Amino acid sequence: MGSNEGNRLNWMQQAIEQLDLKCGKIVHRSAVYQTAAWGLNEQPDFLNMVVLLETSLQPLELLNDIHKIEQLLGRQREVKWGQRTLDIDILLFDDQVINLPELTIPHGFIQERRFTLIPLAELAPDLLHPVFQKTITTLLNECTDPLEVHFYPQQQISTQ
Repeated sequence: MGSNEGNRLNWMQQAIEQLDLKCGKIVHRSAVYQTAAWGLNEQPDFLNMVVLLETSLQPLELLNDIHKIEQLLGRQREVKWGQRTLDIDILLFDDQVINLPELTIPHGFIQERRFTLIPLAELAPDLLHPVFQKTITTLLNECTDPLEVHFYPQQQISTQ
């Protein structure tokens, strides 16, 4: 998940609470990292993190609930890759591979985004990407994304 608008940590804390309440149990979460915006550069820096969620929902049900959470927390879908209160993506779902118009799993940009790979590697360095058949650590080592990712020390997010 990521945020680059308003009180970024607060949006992410609320997202964790909503995911835990509506989608399943958050088992682990990464540290928070800060990076410049990817794709559309002229906007504030993002805070990003990865959470591991245990859920009984099917992938499309989870996506639907995530969209409801984003909307509840003020997400406006006006500009692709634009500034936003909150963005929650499904990166992986067990070892499933899904290619639908509304949902692609694994997320199509994992291997291209250092801001995704670093927190994902923190939680699951040896996890095998089901399409590329490479570990997350290998994908991180091969990633050519030039954006620097910095540990964000002012973390106040909990997973109660």
